[in-house]
Amino acid sequence: MLNFADKNLTAPTPFRLQEQQWVDQPIERVFAFFAEPGNLQKITPPWMSFRLVSCSTPAIEEGTILEYALRVRGLPMKWVSQITVWEPPFRFVDEQLHGPYRRWHHEHTFEDHGARTLIGDQVDYAVPGGRLVEKFLVRRDIAKIFRYRTETLAAQFSN
Repeated sequence: MLNFADKNLTAPTPFRLQEQQWVDQPIERVFAFFAEPGNLQKITPPWMSFRLVSCSTPAIEEGTILEYALRVRGLPMKWVSQITVWEPPFRFVDEQLHGPYRRWHHEHTFEDHGARTLIGDQVDYAVPGGRLVEKFLVRRDIAKIFRYRTETLAAQFSN
């Protein structure tokens, strides 16, 4: 279930999204899926035309820089992120270096529950245009993206 919250609106990252999802697969399999950079395209809605352009290292690790091409509301954009924390199979963080947000800090967590895994996401972000742009445009877009992601992950790990 998506949970949006306004943080301190004077802070550099005034908005937060929190999401959790159970999947019926062991943590090693789930983390391995997220550790493959090409899989981000699989869980991103097709209307975003999202594709991996480059990855700075042969395998994901702390410091890896990823470059993507995508469309936001039909406009072509470049997104560059860096993996700032890499703690397999429990956690990693990606932070936007260049892209559509003023700030994007996404912490991915994975909790081992035997044959099941709890996937957690916490995204702290800021947008150009501030609170009104976030409330009327960005929040809806992010909600649609995460709904698609949730459905796709459920299908991915249903076998």
